[in-house]
Amino acid sequence: MPNEEVDDTSLPEGAFDGRHAFQAHLHTALAAAAQQNWREIILSDPSFGDWPLGERAIADALQAWSANGRSLVLLAQRFDVFEREHARFVHWRRMWSHIVDCRACDGPGLPQVPSGIWTPSWFLNRIDVERSRGVCGREPEGRRALRERIDECLRHGRPAFPASTLGL
Repeated sequence: MPNEEVDDTSLPEGAFDGRHAFQAHLHTALAAAAQQNWREIILSDPSFGDWPLGERAIADALQAWSANGRSLVLLAQRFDVFEREHARFVHWRRMWSHIVDCRACDGPGLPQVPSGIWTPSWFLNRIDVERSRGVCGREPEGRRALRERIDECLRHGRPAFPASTLGL
């Protein structure tokens, strides 16, 4: 993604349809995160299998955003795809493990992990994961509804996806 200035009006709003639109919105959001100094981001998905987190542009955007006082929460049912598909993200996560909290919510009777991005000022909620359809924007009701679903999963979640594994 080019290093063009992203202002508040360039963040997408409304319905989106398809994987390309979803991934373009993710790129735009992470570019905005760095330029607008977002303090908190939550990325949530059952598996993150179709997210472009291994792309250089995503790693560069996260690097530009990361600083002390920032917080990134990753919420998933499982994180097994990261080592195989998102190597650049795994490397970035190791360097910035002090600002990244990864939680897993999976098990009988536990809520379904939503697919989306939440920030205090903008959200993306992928309602139909299979077809990558959803809605995004700044409106408080949408942000609140997504955050409530995320919080329910976080209440039941457990630490997952450690930054490094220590052997004996």
